[in-house]
Amino acid sequence: MSRQIAIIQGHPDPDSRRLCRALADAYDAGAQEAGHVTHRIDLATLDIPLLRTQHAFEHDPVPDTLSAARDAITAADHVVLVFPLWLGTMPALVKAFLEQVMRPGVAFAYQERKLPRKLLAGRSARVVVTMGMPALAYRLWYGAHGLKALEHGILRFVGIRPVRWTLLGMVANAKEPKRRKWLDKMRDLGRKGI
Repeated sequence: MSRQIAIIQGHPDPDSRRLCRALADAYDAGAQEAGHVTHRIDLATLDIPLLRTQHAFEHDPVPDTLSAARDAITAADHVVLVFPLWLGTMPALVKAFLEQVMRPGVAFAYQERKLPRKLLAGRSARVVVTMGMPALAYRLWYGAHGLKALEHGILRFVGIRPVRWTLLGMVANAKEPKRRKWLDKMRDLGRKGI
């Protein structure tokens, strides 16, 4: 069954040689091979203003520069988010983007005396994270707290579930066969639309 997939490339560096870009490309290629419809969102190319007040978060519209990204996410059946681990969590650019598009009226709706309604329910997500440390150390020693906060505090809060993780460690020293294995895995995940 064909799916609508929003692929968010979250590495802040626009350098085309970044592994995150190659991973997003491989996922996209696999998804298209399988007949899925993909929408690419490259955060390094977007103007993403910072939100500074609760009033702006709750009342201002999503900036025009991010309206296509917002529309791709709300139309998607599945969201893929690819980024490098920086200081134990997502880069600031990814957080700024999520604050802009995961706002009231788009991703959730306040309800009087109830928990917010999850406007993105029915969607799933894959979070792909590259890191310099071993992925197992990040999970076990550090508890993957940054990813847990993303999953529970943002994605599940707006109704996106299940959320699956792909953690790739020791990327700076990875040789070509290892990189090829990662890219093949992403292409396969893209084909499956998961």
